[in-house]
Amino acid sequence: MHSIDPSTNSERENYKLLIGSIIPRPIAFVTTTSRDGILNGAPFSYFNIVSANPPLISVSIQRKNGILKDTARNIIDTKEFVVHIVDESNVEKVNITAATLPPEQSEIEIANLTPIKSTKISVPGIKEVKIRMECTLERSIELGGEDSPGCDLIIGKIVQFHIDEDLYENGRINADRLGAVSRLAGDNYAKIGESFSIKRPS
Repeated sequence: MHSIDPSTNSERENYKLLIGSIIPRPIAFVTTTSRDGILNGAPFSYFNIVSANPPLISVSIQRKNGILKDTARNIIDTKEFVVHIVDESNVEKVNITAATLPPEQSEIEIANLTPIKSTKISVPGIKEVKIRMECTLERSIELGGEDSPGCDLIIGKIVQFHIDEDLYENGRINADRLGAVSRLAGDNYAKIGESFSIKRPS
């Protein structure tokens, strides 16, 4: 067993260990709107469930040299965002949105994605997804870093679910039909693959 003290590593070295170990990671494609009304979209794999009562999810948005990314800034400013589940049918277009663009340029337009009006918030979602969740900002927490924060942990409250009819069966979601993809290390992704069941002990 190779034993490593993370305090002796560079940030990049720890990053490689984290993204290579914590796999597969679900991918949130997040849309936000800037103060100027520009629709922004970006994927994040530091993403998961926080609570079911109420339904809360978390997205950790890493800063660059202490500077907030557009997504974090927009969420903190407007208190609204939409989280989409990335699947096999849209992962190529979502990957295009990962490019670094100036705040006044929309990743949605560049990737040829289609905005769709939300029900309870002002931020539009994206039509080319099977699941999207309208969220309001529950809490934003500055974490990490040395001289300035290293990331913004965003906790969102889901106020509306939108689920493709083909996936929805008696209150459950058909994972095979969703075809969600997950993030690995580097340029690598993974499909759901073969699943198996193990009964939980009573």
